[in-house]
Amino acid sequence: MICLYNHLMQSDSSSPREAFGFRFSTTARNWRRAVDQHLAAEGLTDTSWTLLIHLSEGGDGISQTALAQRTGVDTSSLVRLLDGLAASGFIERSIDPADRRARRIHLTAEGRHEIAAIRRRLEPIEARLTADLDDAALAQLVAALERIGTRIDEVLGTGTGDGK
Repeated sequence: MICLYNHLMQSDSSSPREAFGFRFSTTARNWRRAVDQHLAAEGLTDTSWTLLIHLSEGGDGISQTALAQRTGVDTSSLVRLLDGLAASGFIERSIDPADRRARRIHLTAEGRHEIAAIRRRLEPIEARLTADLDDAALAQLVAALERIGTRIDEVLGTGTGDGK
């Protein structure tokens, strides 16, 4: 493993396919750290803002199980986090008509307002992190990530790679 890491770090001549996975993983982890650090200074924890954004992106009425898969949070921890969001008035739970044991999560008006505020707080750090990319380059990157997300969905059989 160390040998592979050293090879990837030292090899400037590797092909894009050889370098992609490591570079992508490292960049994603560092992106998340930079964003979390910025939002922490604004008083937001990663668990609260990420769940709300996932709910916004996943569509109203997403199941708790799908939300757990999407976020990588185990279901028992997710229930606790959702309890906090419900207590803050950001979400409501409803019984799934197709399976009375399951719960669906719905954003409230206050939750949508909070998501808008989070997105406003994200703008400065995301603008700084993407300052070297124009809109066309970002659009290409997003499209490529969606294609990769679709392939991840196929490989994992989960439908959580956000390939849409």
